[in-house]
Amino acid sequence: MRRLLLSLVLMFTALSALGAEVARPKIGLVLSGGAARGLAHIGVLKALEQQGVRIDAIAGTSMGAVVGGLYASGYSVQELEQLATTLDWQQALSDAPPRKDVPFRRKQDDRDFLVKQKLSFRDDGSLGLPLGVIQGQNLALLLESKLAHTADTRDFDQLPIPFRAVATDIANGEKVVFRRGHLPQVIRASMSIPAVFAPVELDGRLLVDGGMVDNIPLDVAREMGVDIAIVVDIGTPLRDRKQLATVVDVLNQSITLMTRRNSEEQLASLHRDDILIQPQLSAFGVTDFGRAQDMIDAGYRATRVLDTRLAELRQAGDDAGLALARSPRQRTPVITAIKVENDSKVSDDVIRYYIRQPIGEPLALDRLQTDMGTLYGLDYFDRVQYRVVHKGDDHTLVINARGKRGGTDYLRLGLNLSDDLRGDSAFNLGASYRMNGINSLGAEWLTRAQIGDQQELYSEFYQPLDVGSRYFVAPYLDLGSQNIEATLDNDPVAEYRLERYGFGLNVGRQIGTYGEVRLGVGKAWGRAQVRIGDQDLPDVSFHEGFYELKYSFDTLDNVYFPHSGEDIGLTLRKYDKSLDSDAEYRQWLLNLDKAISVGANTFVLGGRYGRTLDDTEVVTSSFVLGGARELSGFRQDSVSGQNISLLRMVYYRRLTPRSYLPLDFPLYIGGSLERGRAWNNDNAFDSGYINAASIFLGLETPLGPLNLTYGTNSADEHAVYLNLGHTF
Repeated sequence: MRRLLLSLVLMFTALSALGAEVARPKIGLVLSGGAARGLAHIGVLKALEQQGVRIDAIAGTSMGAVVGGLYASGYSVQELEQLATTLDWQQALSDAPPRKDVPFRRKQDDRDFLVKQKLSFRDDGSLGLPLGVIQGQNLALLLESKLAHTADTRDFDQLPIPFRAVATDIANGEKVVFRRGHLPQVIRASMSIPAVFAPVELDGRLLVDGGMVDNIPLDVAREMGVDIAIVVDIGTPLRDRKQLATVVDVLNQSITLMTRRNSEEQLASLHRDDILIQPQLSAFGVTDFGRAQDMIDAGYRATRVLDTRLAELRQAGDDAGLALARSPRQRTPVITAIKVENDSKVSDDVIRYYIRQPIGEPLALDRLQTDMGTLYGLDYFDRVQYRVVHKGDDHTLVINARGKRGGTDYLRLGLNLSDDLRGDSAFNLGASYRMNGINSLGAEWLTRAQIGDQQELYSEFYQPLDVGSRYFVAPYLDLGSQNIEATLDNDPVAEYRLERYGFGLNVGRQIGTYGEVRLGVGKAWGRAQVRIGDQDLPDVSFHEGFYELKYSFDTLDNVYFPHSGEDIGLTLRKYDKSLDSDAEYRQWLLNLDKAISVGANTFVLGGRYGRTLDDTEVVTSSFVLGGARELSGFRQDSVSGQNISLLRMVYYRRLTPRSYLPLDFPLYIGGSLERGRAWNNDNAFDSGYINAASIFLGLETPLGPLNLTYGTNSADEHAVYLNLGHTF
């Protein structure tokens, strides 16, 4: 009898516990969109965890999908907070890889005064325009790197926390709720703000931000069977006319208009047992990623206000599934194979060459991120993404490279202008056209033209000899003319117009993404005629044949306003009569710049040194100086000599706060100190050492840097320079 009673008591206790478990309400978390303001969701999650509230389902839109998807896949609140506060958001929200990862040949594109923005053309000659300001390359890579462990999870109910994301079909305005799919791609689609981010093509649909149709997806959470919804609304009221003063204000207002109406419809459907959390975010804009910690704290405070209510939802114990998902080993699979999916102009072998992931070793995410940046920097792709496909014990790294739909041929323009304040000015207008992907190894044909004081037509065919472009051959054609001053006893006696026409062939070797070495042979001919001065001076006709060795090394983080890195260029030439040269002589030219930053202050130390080692015709063998930070105060290229030296220190400091969207136009103020000299071998000309200085304002625009410089020097020369696309 006693045993029977004990059994009944145990059975009753078990049934009671089971009944309590069944009776526990299913709690859903609804995370709204709002760009940077969505980082407040992390603070909400932090407070919920401290209260012991266990989330059974998550529905998110836009940034709510980002935070919700990462949390649902197993990321802890601490990891999310660290990611939000340490991530380089400006890099993540752009397409360009860090410059250190860009192939060296693409770094060379920045070396002229051409602007950084380029127009792309398709094979049929039509202009290719993008579907968004940001293609989302770096953002997609970031999501892939953080969610690689979910690559084989297609059913979002199988995530540690069931998850849904909302997007909009831009073709018909329909709401698209993702229950299945590739999680990084789904999240990327959910946050594609129209015109800002390019839409995501998925399953025949063109998808943009879900906030257009359902910014607070409470209805989606209901469909997941939740009993109680915790809704986080990060929307803000509309601004009045007087508050719309900048393009960022208009962008904020546009996003608010897009989302507020459907948000209010969802909020009207809240049940009595639901919980609404509305962090105070009126002081934050959609681009304030730099204030991540403040927004996280705002979400945390708004949630802790509801502690009493949330205490009713407290659940003891830990979620075993979440604990397993948060194990680091779950995010570093051992790669057993690599596969390339490619529809671009270059071969699969070219793409495979840049992927350094070893077979049989854990996925090296940092190295893979670098490799993907280098691939994207080749300029053949709209996007380069990866995923890990799991099948039993096999983990295949799949590289997906989508060729540029807008074309791979590029046109760039440039402009510079200088005035010496005495009626003498210099003006140059330039353009370059580059045809990419001429064959499967990635051959290119670059043509550059310039008119003005210095005229040029340069055309080079660049043919890689292997899939990694380590070795290459590059025949070229070069036509140009420029003004060269002839000086005797330190007094200018004439200005010659030097015309030179030539061709040559280089073979070379690239050194990683940082440099290259070229060995070449070239021939040229031309003449120099007196343009200004004594017309009785003789004209000069010449033939040149030379051997050339060039070494280039570039680690600058920004070619216009660098903060770190260095740039080195060394050219050695030997003019030889065996190549039909009129004279035999040797020349070398060294260029060096090194950027060093201390806090907000940047110093660039460097200069140029060129020597002509044998006697020869002065006009045809002269180097030139003159211009902003090239002996400031002189007109552009107005100082010439067979030998030159220049030392300089440039200082600048950013005046404007950093922005985290492509609408970042940093303004710099700076100055330079310079010391230089020019001299000849065969006459008495020697300028002596000239000291120079300049002050400048620099604005980095979408077209490139715009510099307004005033320069002066110890030779009593003064000049104002306006340069677009060229800094040093």
